[in-house]
Amino acid sequence: MTAAAMGTRKRQRRNVGEREMTKTEQEPARSLDEESTGALISRTSRQLSQLMREEMQLAQAEMIAKGRRFGKGGGLYGGAAVVAVVAFQALAATAIAALALALPVWAAALIVAAALAACAAVLAALGRRQLHGAAPPRPEQAIDSVQADVAEIRERAHR
Repeated sequence: MTAAAMGTRKRQRRNVGEREMTKTEQEPARSLDEESTGALISRTSRQLSQLMREEMQLAQAEMIAKGRRFGKGGGLYGGAAVVAVVAFQALAATAIAALALALPVWAAALIVAAALAACAAVLAALGRRQLHGAAPPRPEQAIDSVQADVAEIRERAHR
């Protein structure tokens, strides 16, 4: 859908609490005597089709947002690995050599390895937090909205 079409569509909606009212729902209510059964079924079909399209768009938007969050978390995990490797290669030899002036070489190597492992653990924890914030990978808002719509339809059908 183009940006112009989305803008036109957004202008056709009015917010009603957490639920949006489409143009079809805004039509003036007529008594059942004024409309034929075919017209009522046709209008109901249009409204349900519009509702399903809107719910699918909501689910798509929600999945895109979660996908971005997964990407960010994965990138942080990748960054943690790269930093750990580069830091180990660049600093390990230098730090070990510097500490070896005051300590035995094995003690200097152990201290440097522990510091680099701590840095990698912090970055991995940040990446894990990002991934857990995006899970579960399902459109929860859209699911809740569809369930509310189904409950509303059932309630009105029983009247």
